[in-house]
Amino acid sequence: MDLLPLFQSFEATAVGTIVRESLWLFPVIECGHLLALALLGGSMLVVDLRLLGLGLTAQPIPQLAARAHPWMLAAWAGIIATGIPMFLSEAVKCYYSPPFWYKIGLLVLASVYTFTVRRRVTAQPQPRLGALTALASLTLWGGVGFAGRWIAFY
Repeated sequence: MDLLPLFQSFEATAVGTIVRESLWLFPVIECGHLLALALLGGSMLVVDLRLLGLGLTAQPIPQLAARAHPWMLAAWAGIIATGIPMFLSEAVKCYYSPPFWYKIGLLVLASVYTFTVRRRVTAQPQPRLGALTALASLTLWGGVGFAGRWIAFY
């Protein structure tokens, strides 16, 4: 099944056209996207480092994870909300971009992992399992960020 016609229709949407034809709209949306990514990174990193025993060791992991969770959700929503109009403005370019497909695949994996495995482990942490969970989380989200940055250079 060829998805190119679907991606062409995405790019032809009103939102895609407005963002693409605006001189400043894409960079403004991208700034919001990067700010949301930084917030996600910070809210994830503080918990993942704690799972690794590298920071905030006086804080119980379940408490720290519960405090960081609303920030993580807001950041994740911000990434999706800003990513969609950027995608719509250059959907055909994304269709031909392997880094885009890597990013989307890793985003799905990282999101599912975060809201299932990682959430369960932070609720009832065990030292070795917590460390493995943190390393997997850092790897998945780092991959999302790397692939996203790679899109611009492909």
